[in-house]
Amino acid sequence: QVQLVESGGGLVQPGGSLRLSCAASGFIFKTYSMSWYRQAPGKEDELVASITSDAGITNYADSVKGRFTISRDNAKNTMYLQMNSLKPDDTAVYTCNAREYYTGTNILKGTYWGQGTQVTVSS
Repeated sequence: QVQLVESGGGLVQPGGSLRLSCAASGFIFKTYSMSWYRQAPGKEDELVASITSDAGITNYADSVKGRFTISRDNAKNTMYLQMNSLKPDDTAVYTCNAREYYTGTNILKGTYWGQGTQVTVSS
């Protein structure tokens, strides 16, 4: 079965760092674009960062640019989010997402979601 499992969340102090991982199984990982979303209490779901399936092109929300880095290791079927200089506003549940598009198009073929991992930034 298709599975996306996040790990690496926890409690850190402001200015600290965390590295989130998303382990994928049950589908051809390398053909999927991957992304991280987050949802904080009382806030709408936010796209944090994404990385394409082919050229590895990355995109970031303005709120995390220069602090977060998204990457993927297709040999390990794993996506990562390196989070540095963490702020209290980064506190949220972080969820990984996989999307497959029809080749050469931006037409969505399918999508999968993980269950999320809690990140809390507090002193």
